[in-house]
Amino acid sequence: MTLRDVPTIVLDGHADPLVPRVRSLTEGGRAILGICGPPGAGKSTLAAWLVGIFTAQTARLVPMDGFHLSDAALRAQGLADRKGAPETFDADGYAALLTRIRQADEPVVYAPDYDRALGEPIAAVVAVEREVPLVLTEGNYLLSDGPGWTRARRQMDEVWFVDVDPDLRRQRLVERHVRFGRSPEAAERWVDGVDEVNAALIADSRDRADLVVRLDGDLIPSTAGG
Repeated sequence: MTLRDVPTIVLDGHADPLVPRVRSLTEGGRAILGICGPPGAGKSTLAAWLVGIFTAQTARLVPMDGFHLSDAALRAQGLADRKGAPETFDADGYAALLTRIRQADEPVVYAPDYDRALGEPIAAVVAVEREVPLVLTEGNYLLSDGPGWTRARRQMDEVWFVDVDPDLRRQRLVERHVRFGRSPEAAERWVDGVDEVNAALIADSRDRADLVVRLDGDLIPSTAGG
């Protein structure tokens, strides 16, 4: 299969080149921008950076991870050892929330978030007011072809795929798992047995992106302004 030639921007510390593209999305009113990529690629970092540029008055971040199934639900379905795979999320709920955000019929829509320390989704903690023009959403499966995921994708104006050196990405994942309580050995096993399996699946959706953002360094504060 021949992959579609997706435009690519390479960032080395500064994400300022992305700012004009984001601004152009909101020229016609509310825009929803998706940030996709494999675990450890830097999706959350880039999304938070953009929210910081466009300020709390003009942008909100709605993470896909807020639609993780709870640990209790995962255990009940025998999926606890697959946490992070597509079937361990409420994709239909995510699509329904993005539809409400897109329609902007309500004064405020409350979205869930995910607490990494608890390892659980937390309901209704992100307030998306009707007047906020830019909504960013980030997660692994924004470009996946399952029914719920494709309904969610239709609500997004663009989806960007974040790419990074695979060795750096794996190092970040191991360090993250250790930081949140796993032993180094258990972290390595989880990355190899779960995260990397999911990463290969996510990589297959890369050519559906509107833009590939290659991160070749840590992002530093911007001088672009909102």
